[in-house]
Amino acid sequence: MTLAHWIYALGTIAVVAAMLFRRNVLIPFIVSTFLIALIYKGSLVGAVTAVFSAQIAALVELGSIFLIIGLMFAMLKSISVTGADEMLVAPMKKLMVSPAVSYIVLVVATYAISLFFWPTPAVPLIGALLVPAAIEVGLPPMAGAVAMALAGQGMALSGDMVIQGAPGLSAKAAGIPVSIVTGYGAILSLVTGIVAIVVAYYMMRDEIALFQKEGKRETAAVNEARPEMKMKGEEHRGEAYAPFLMWLTVIALIGVIYAMFRFDIKGGDASALLGGTAVLIMTIATILVEGVKSLDVIADYLTDGLVFAFKVMGQILPIAGFFFLGNPEVVASILGEGAPGFLFDIGKIIAQSIPPEGFLSAFGMLVLGIIGGLDGSGFSGLPMSGTLAGAMASGNVKVASALAAIGQMGNIWSGGGTIVAWSSLIAVAGIVGVPVLDLARKNLIPVMTGLIVSTIVAVLFLM
Repeated sequence: MTLAHWIYALGTIAVVAAMLFRRNVLIPFIVSTFLIALIYKGSLVGAVTAVFSAQIAALVELGSIFLIIGLMFAMLKSISVTGADEMLVAPMKKLMVSPAVSYIVLVVATYAISLFFWPTPAVPLIGALLVPAAIEVGLPPMAGAVAMALAGQGMALSGDMVIQGAPGLSAKAAGIPVSIVTGYGAILSLVTGIVAIVVAYYMMRDEIALFQKEGKRETAAVNEARPEMKMKGEEHRGEAYAPFLMWLTVIALIGVIYAMFRFDIKGGDASALLGGTAVLIMTIATILVEGVKSLDVIADYLTDGLVFAFKVMGQILPIAGFFFLGNPEVVASILGEGAPGFLFDIGKIIAQSIPPEGFLSAFGMLVLGIIGGLDGSGFSGLPMSGTLAGAMASGNVKVASALAAIGQMGNIWSGGGTIVAWSSLIAVAGIVGVPVLDLARKNLIPVMTGLIVSTIVAVLFLM
């Protein structure tokens, strides 16, 4: 290995250490990128430009992911002003007849909405409309929060089958097709989620029974005093269009899913289909509700959507740029033709002592993913786990996809908002009204159980 390889390895270790101490990892990534470029190019100017080129390379590779997230958020915002988003989940309130059924309804509703819009906009919607109804039939607020976190921030976000933000990051870093990682991630996310959701309910059964006897009235009184748990109908406008927009959104998204399977639309084409649909729905909704003002208002929706996307994903660029130095397919755009894929070279050395197939590599990748999620993002570690998966697999796409999917599970179930209290789990705890640290502790054993089971499944059936 060259000196640049050693700097890359030390930079990766420094990043993992920063994650363990719950510190942001951007400075280690930027400094490491600069030092590697300085050593490889032997030029200060070349090193400075490489820092910028790494982020440009990341933006080129991941730009479509940023855009699809922003467009979906903008579309949801354009229909939410009419109350159409509330109509999407209102029928599920009628199903809440017992704590167990309410728990399942919360899981299904959160999972379905999070698949299409990500958990961030799903949490206040589900929390305001369905959680109070669940509490009324005897489900404790903590159980409702657990259901939302496991289904949204965990199961939906870790699979991310529709928007494909997470598998897109993993696949790009590993240099393998997005469709394969998406399929493997979907399987492992469902295994992890189902196991975690069942284990969590089983562990809370005594609390649910006690809440039905003693706590329901007191909690209902508290919720009455909390405005975030109430519907915000007084803020709506264009309510007459809400039913039409609700059905338009449902039919259009079902059509998108049908088209993906019927015409075998995958990867970037699938994102384009979903993004174009989101733009058209946003345009129709804005014209109907705002009339002539739509010419200006639609720009606000689009801006808000893109701002949201960059808030969620913006720090990924320097991180992905660093790990793209390790990918031989991308590094040429940063350091020039002939540059080695540093992490791939290191991965080949590791693979000589640790076989890429088997429990050792799989659980090692899971631990690495969990550590990668400790920053509370869930996405910042995906380039690292994806690149290492591609490097260890030595060209075996099936093994690379399985390892990348395992790393994806660790990253997002950890930092996406289930067991890390300083993540988006705060939003779930806040909207339901439970302590975030208690919620993280409640999720810990179910999530770790689910991750262990899904990793075993990956080794036995996907490699």
